[in-house]
Amino acid sequence: MSTETADVATTTRSIRNPVLAGFHPDPSILRVDDDYYLATSTFEWYPGVRVHHSRDLVHWRALGGIITERRLLDLRGCGDSNGVWAPDLTWHDGEFFLVYSDVASFASGYWDPQNFLVTARDIAGPWSDPVRLHGRGFDASFFHDDDGTTWVLSMSADWRPGRDRFGGIEIQQYDRASRRLVGRPRLLFTGTPVGLTEGPHLYRHEGWYWLVTAEGGTSWEHQVTVARSRELFGPYEVDPDGPLLTSAGRPELRLQKAGHGSLVQTPRGEWYLAHLVGRPYTPLGNCVLGRETAIQRVEWPAGDWPRIPGGVPADEVTAPDLPAHPWPAEPATDHFDDPRLAPSWSTLRRPASEDWLDLRSRPSYLRIHGGQSPVGRRTPSLVARRVGATHCSLETVVEFDPVDHRQLAGITAYYNTLNWHHLYLTRDDDGRVVLNLLSCDSGRRTAYPEMSVDTDRADRVGLRATFDGPVVRFDYDLGAGWRQVPVELDATILSDEHAALVIDGEPAAWGFTGAFLGLWVQDLGGDGGYADFDLATYQEH
Repeated sequence: MSTETADVATTTRSIRNPVLAGFHPDPSILRVDDDYYLATSTFEWYPGVRVHHSRDLVHWRALGGIITERRLLDLRGCGDSNGVWAPDLTWHDGEFFLVYSDVASFASGYWDPQNFLVTARDIAGPWSDPVRLHGRGFDASFFHDDDGTTWVLSMSADWRPGRDRFGGIEIQQYDRASRRLVGRPRLLFTGTPVGLTEGPHLYRHEGWYWLVTAEGGTSWEHQVTVARSRELFGPYEVDPDGPLLTSAGRPELRLQKAGHGSLVQTPRGEWYLAHLVGRPYTPLGNCVLGRETAIQRVEWPAGDWPRIPGGVPADEVTAPDLPAHPWPAEPATDHFDDPRLAPSWSTLRRPASEDWLDLRSRPSYLRIHGGQSPVGRRTPSLVARRVGATHCSLETVVEFDPVDHRQLAGITAYYNTLNWHHLYLTRDDDGRVVLNLLSCDSGRRTAYPEMSVDTDRADRVGLRATFDGPVVRFDYDLGAGWRQVPVELDATILSDEHAALVIDGEPAAWGFTGAFLGLWVQDLGGDGGYADFDLATYQEH
């Protein structure tokens, strides 16, 4: 449908959840006049802080990401599921304020977070140079009070052995004129017995300060907690009826992990909560699609607490009383005709810059110069897009002339440095160009030499990766039609649950990102190898 239908009322339409399918966690929702924005976490992927735009809360379009340059964020060396956590997008006095955390560690109870602020007059930028805030905790957010003051909130981390690492929610004033924090931080809220209190958002409504936090961790026990106070610094009273939203204890629900929410109000006074969810393939099983974004309708009677029907995430909710505003459908095939990557693409640990990505030298081709190995964390060359459905595929055509076994180019189903499947072209010791398959499960690699295919006579090779529920399949085309690689691979290793590793009660590895389909080129000898991709077609089946 085109935007010409924008005058159609949506009063009988529904919001179908999740509104952002695939890896889109920790949503910060914002309304500016008639426009709604959702900012989500991106971790080790560029562009940082992915943003979607809507005018009716039903239809969303990807705008890409805000952090597109190393000037704003340097992810070289970033660990798996480190990087950009829980951004917060606000609007005040004609200006966007984006706060984001760059988290560097999980080890031994440390996080090493650093919080930054960038500002812009337009959501498309340009964005200011980053202002360093503090590193006392992550999930920082801004609150602009009615008296003109601005405050930064975050969880308060405590590294000390035997202490609660989630020490509560703290607040400190930010001086917009001098662009710096002023005064001393104060502890605002220590949470409920559920614990793991994080993700704060503060609102002013009907004379109360309303503090919305995430609790219970970001998995099955996740929840949205609401507390209120007449005074900014508290004390804060927790909703006596329990969490505003959770799916804990309800394994039959389609939408699990409900938590980490933020509120938005329409011009007609309707309230909605954007929050993260997961869709496990089996009850409380692996969520290959990662943590996604859903929206719930909130009833907020005058003088009372906000309520979501049943306190659980609904698959479908009534849309607001707004004109329908669908966007043109995203083309299934990217022919790489534009000078920049489309908003659907992301790049791993380094921005999409011309030192390794080239959309100009050969029109209608994406040239990817090879980067580091699968475990390299400084200059990998992976261009990928989020897996948005349990059944989907990515298909491409590649031209590649490797010099030896150190140069590889192909297609991948990818989660992180330790979990992936890769179908690739390379040159064998006998001089032939061959197609090989390699998988990695928790760092353990499995090769399939018996499935090697001689492609030496093919100048162009079609490659396809397909997610078919819990299975990943690969196909290839040497010019005579598609043929399947005769092995079914485990898709569920490409999930948050599989990636997580806890040793002696401490997280040695974590999983926050969801699965990707991508184009991957490696040049392990640094000899200048590159591959040309003619097109890429993503389809959901």
